Amino acid sequence: MSTTTLERESKTAKPSPRAQGAKKTVELKETIIEIVSDSGEGAQRCGQSLAQIAAKMGNGVWTVEIIPAEIQPPARSVAGASGNRVRIGSEAITNGGDEADLVVAFNEQVLLGRVRAGELKPGCIILLESMWRNDRNPAIAASYAATYDELVKAGYKVYEIPMEQECRKLVSDPRRGKNMFVMGMLCSLYSLDRDLAREQIGITFGKKDQKIIKTNTDLLEAGWDWAAANLDFQFSIPAKRATEPQLVINGNTSLALGVLASGMEICAMYPITPATSVSHYLSDVFERVGGLVHQAEDEIAACAFAVGASYAGKCTVTVTSGPGYSLKQEAIGLAVMCEIPLVVINVQRGGPSTGQPTKGEQGDLLTSIYGSHGDAPKVVIAPSSIEDCFYSVITARKIAETFNMVVVVLSDANLATGQQPFPRPQFSEDWLAPPYDQSELPTGAKPYDWDATTGLARRFIPGQPHGMHTLTGLAHDRDSHVAYDPLINEEGLRHRSLKLAALQKTLLPPKLYGDEKGDLLVIGWGSTKGAIEEAVGRLRAEGLKVSSMHLQFLQPMASGLKEIMQRFKKVITIESNWSDDLKDQLIDEENRRYSALAMMLRARTLIDVDCWSEVRGRPIKPGIVADVLRAKLQK
Repeated sequence: MSTTTLERESKTAKPSPRAQGAKKTVELKETIIEIVSDSGEGAQRCGQSLAQIAAKMGNGVWTVEIIPAEIQPPARSVAGASGNRVRIGSEAITNGGDEADLVVAFNEQVLLGRVRAGELKPGCIILLESMWRNDRNPAIAASYAATYDELVKAGYKVYEIPMEQECRKLVSDPRRGKNMFVMGMLCSLYSLDRDLAREQIGITFGKKDQKIIKTNTDLLEAGWDWAAANLDFQFSIPAKRATEPQLVINGNTSLALGVLASGMEICAMYPITPATSVSHYLSDVFERVGGLVHQAEDEIAACAFAVGASYAGKCTVTVTSGPGYSLKQEAIGLAVMCEIPLVVINVQRGGPSTGQPTKGEQGDLLTSIYGSHGDAPKVVIAPSSIEDCFYSVITARKIAETFNMVVVVLSDANLATGQQPFPRPQFSEDWLAPPYDQSELPTGAKPYDWDATTGLARRFIPGQPHGMHTLTGLAHDRDSHVAYDPLINEEGLRHRSLKLAALQKTLLPPKLYGDEKGDLLVIGWGSTKGAIEEAVGRLRAEGLKVSSMHLQFLQPMASGLKEIMQRFKKVITIESNWSDDLKDQLIDEENRRYSALAMMLRARTLIDVDCWSEVRGRPIKPGIVADVLRAKLQK
């Protein structure tokens, strides 16, 4: 490891290995903690549990899973860091923040991966497992010692922690307990509630026997006591207990709960990262409320099953990620042609091809809208928070059945695994669709009797008297007869498109974050909302005239966007998908590729919308966004 890599990261600092005298508790407004280990050592569970405890105390919380590209990378590898980033604040937290204030590392190699990625603040506190200093393998011991010395030289505050040694006092295999020892240390260091921490152990291991729960509780207590006796610093983050019940869940669980709340009864899926846990959660609970999870033999079969179930009268959801969405395109086109309601959840990941299965991206927007062959209008909506994941599914189901359309919910890996507290939803009957009308149809009723204004037609449910008709994927007329006449084919295309216009007329313009006019308008969609609004808030505090607008409906877009954009001198989108950089030698204004939303807004409004994007497989940081916006204002 080069010294220069580390020296760029921080200034000098002296480590203090043991507590000296009485501690002074420092009050913080917020902090960012990372726990990193080899895969299988429980760092992700440690971070998730820590976030749960802080959220129950009333802190704002947002988590970001640190997932290696390989399913089981080699142990002690720089690229193999697995764990969790936990941002805890005294106010609501909407994103993973900038660089980490404190890192717990189970070995020095996974720590180096985070250092080289620029994820640590200058002077960051590092709690480093010390067992490697005396490893039997001389090369490992030498690597550890050299890394430690360079970290200290670079200014990090490094504390060597005998995690293995302390855990062996309680368990024979510290790999199965070190994470709870670390959670105890962190709870002590950040003055979290000890009783809530014990309670969280019971929740985390609730399906295990009491012996396992006791062992992990003992590890928690040991970590707490060790930190209190041996570390010379302590923090507290003021918290205000919520006055109403809260949920602390990740985006995939929120999507699954949205499926339950929407009244949908069938989920057809095939496993794919990072979407699989949506259907895993449903598999655990769906049957209790009369639901069914169908795991098909592949993505194509899953979508075909969903289309068939929806045609039979049960509006169905199918869950996937980018590669699976591509495979589903023909079946989605069938649902569009036959005007069968269908909800498709696409938890986006890095691409193309297999891409980065464990990393987040917003690369499927154009595919979701335009991916099918021929004109296949679909509604596309994007949740922007963990809470929004829940309500977006309910909205999607209602639109699908009202307009007999396919509705795509575009989440992504950053929302999928992030945790955030939000008020426990209070169930409303309005979320559910009314019972299907299966009454006798008038003699001569047409299965596609399109309304000339809205394009809507009454949905026929199989089995309705006088409703029998032939259904295929071929172009058809109002009687569902194959449309050999070119004018009839065009009539069907027109009316299917009109449904988008009918929905668009019901949409309200998005609310602005900031003033109604100014020097710069920032537009985003999906999981970037928290980072964008935090960045805009920082610039507004500096006196800069910046506002932001976040789009939930991407197809169709609400009316009034152009009028809003015209009130600002400059407009820029912030996205997590590809766009060319004008700094590249070959890129100019004529050949530049714009990010997805920027391209759509430029085409729709004829306004010169600029863009900035990042596709590094990690959530966009508010500090980086703030720097980009400052530079844009100075041009």
